Amino acid sequence: MSEVHEMLRTSPLTGVLLTLVGYRIGVEIKRWSGNHALAQPVLIAVIVVGPLLWLLDVDYDEYLSGASIVAFFLGPATVALAVPLYRQVRHVRAVLLPMLVAIPVGAIVSVVTGMVLVRLLGGSEALELTMAPKSATTPIAIQITEHAGGIGALVAAFTIAAGVLGAVFAPALMDLLRIRDRRARGLAMGAVSHGVGTSRSLHEHPTEGAFAGLSMGLTALVTSLVVPVAVHLLT
Repeated sequence: MSEVHEMLRTSPLTGVLLTLVGYRIGVEIKRWSGNHALAQPVLIAVIVVGPLLWLLDVDYDEYLSGASIVAFFLGPATVALAVPLYRQVRHVRAVLLPMLVAIPVGAIVSVVTGMVLVRLLGGSEALELTMAPKSATTPIAIQITEHAGGIGALVAAFTIAAGVLGAVFAPALMDLLRIRDRRARGLAMGAVSHGVGTSRSLHEHPTEGAFAGLSMGLTALVTSLVVPVAVHLLT
């Protein structure tokens, strides 16, 4: 029995299996709940995988060595977002100028407010640098943070939390604010909730999903340019 446990604890396949099982459970719960906003598969997967890692006594680094196989496919999946975007080229051209203004402004506000909030609450400089790129996609946020001198592992948690919270609450907030335009909703979701929000937008409407994917990519690009400037000015 101990040999089986040791194999499960150290095998890279354990990370793959736990990730897939956790996400599948999340998908089923979302279906059973009638696509309730709180039943986000990513959030449920985190809730499922965390206790399983503790029960199996699997270190995070060992889990990550297997889960990175799944993460590898995030690259091709992100590139595949170009397909719905291509189908919405006509809509993109119609709002090109407002979009090129809104996305940089949103990225600047996100970076500056994150750093200032940490400072007002008495956080350390390292925490400020970690909070700054939270609106970029996770891999890019990690690279930006480590280059700036922040904590890579912590920004991953912040980024995922921002994505999940945005996917859960942003659609209801936009409904409350009477934001009906699919293009505007998609841009907002991609800017604040990156991959998780884009996934939800794709389920909501093709146009919304296409704009969310575009916004996610442009926000990550602008954030990578804004963070060094903000760090220089604010620290």
